[in-house]
Amino acid sequence: MYTLWALVRRHIKIFFKDKVMFLTSLVTPLILLLLYAAFLARVFKNSFIAAMPQGAPLKLVNAAVGGQLLSSLLAVCCVTVAFCSNMLMVTDKTTGAASDFAVSPVRRSVLALSYYIATVATTLIICGVAMASGLVYVAALGWYMRATDVLLLALDMLLLVLFGAALSSVINFFLSTQGQMQAVGTVVSAGYGFICGAYMPISQLGKGMGHALSFLPGTYGTSLMRNHALAGVLKEMQGLGWPQDVVKSIADSVDARLYFFGHAVPVGVMYAVLAASTAVLIGVYALLCYGKARRAAR
Repeated sequence: MYTLWALVRRHIKIFFKDKVMFLTSLVTPLILLLLYAAFLARVFKNSFIAAMPQGAPLKLVNAAVGGQLLSSLLAVCCVTVAFCSNMLMVTDKTTGAASDFAVSPVRRSVLALSYYIATVATTLIICGVAMASGLVYVAALGWYMRATDVLLLALDMLLLVLFGAALSSVINFFLSTQGQMQAVGTVVSAGYGFICGAYMPISQLGKGMGHALSFLPGTYGTSLMRNHALAGVLKEMQGLGWPQDVVKSIADSVDARLYFFGHAVPVGVMYAVLAASTAVLIGVYALLCYGKARRAAR
């Protein structure tokens, strides 16, 4: 156990010591928040105004926009930052540190676990800063979130970070050069936001694309964050006496309600899908590390 935590501290220390990687990981979510606010906020606001009854309070509209932006930001960062944090596993291969660990008394299983724990820890720190900044932004627009909504949003962030760390561990296991690392990082940063429904709700895509994306675990993580970031807003709409069909239509339009081939997916099932997918990825990562250890022992 001492060896495990010593390795975890080593990985975290190296990550934060690399000023370029750390600042890039930390600043990227904040830049995304500014870009979302500058370019997507108007699009989201127009769509909400079109869906809401005439004369809807401007504060409520702005709060809905803020909740959608916050959930989009966290849904993307929890995975993309995890890939960035987990690049140390590849860097150790390129610098020869992995070879040094291979001839040391450190067990490969302990080393593999240390990379995963360190990735989760560093990603949580950065995403925690992003969440705090996003909540300040939402409060400036209009605050309808309850304490339970904030806590559940933090739980969603934790689960999605665990998923992102597991996914990055499986993919980074096969990488061995800086070029491969940069290529994967670019693809994930550019494409993940689209396939998880963060940039554009799945409800606004074609039926075929929507069905395909409903098989991806990240989609359910985004929907969970939509649920809890917009729960207070939707409750306020009901309190104002808006028709249930209108409130349901708004929730559907932003993926706060997710459908699998026409069937509404309960929040509990979303949690189960995300947790099960994370467990499967961790299992695959463990099997890959075990197989590599067996081959090295021959």
